[in-house]
Amino acid sequence: TSLARAVAPRPATRASRLTMSLATVSRALSRPRVVVGRKASRRTDSEPAARRTTRMHASDIQRLGTDDPRMSQVVVHNGIVYCSGQVGLTTTTVREQTIETLEKFDKLLAMAGTDKSRILTSMCWLRDIKDAPEFNAVYNAWIDPDNKPTRACVQSELARPELLVEVQITAALPP
Repeated sequence: TSLARAVAPRPATRASRLTMSLATVSRALSRPRVVVGRKASRRTDSEPAARRTTRMHASDIQRLGTDDPRMSQVVVHNGIVYCSGQVGLTTTTVREQTIETLEKFDKLLAMAGTDKSRILTSMCWLRDIKDAPEFNAVYNAWIDPDNKPTRACVQSELARPELLVEVQITAALPP
């Protein structure tokens, strides 16, 4: 069978010498990452400690709104603002939850130093896609008409039965 051929030992050809086993790849990926200059490489056990320089992997990442034990509300990296999904927790209709959710983004974007005119993409989840016209009426009034982001809007079961809307956005920092 093809599986037997895939796992059968191969003759020592140039191509087979270049192929790494899954165990070898796993060992290589489990080694700590080392940054030398701007290039990241995997440390080998034979590298002298004096030549290894490490950099805090999070030093170029800014995390905002970290009160929640599971996530940051905003992560900024390389000029991009990643906002976590937001929901309206204090309201009960699609319109009200959408307003509450989008108002949260105004605050999160301001906290990160940007605004809705710099939104790159928007992901929208509705408990019932039949609510899309009501959601779109609020969303369309909120979004900057001269700087429309890409967007996906789908029906999805949300984390709690009372949630009708969830939105997640990614934006750019100003130059």
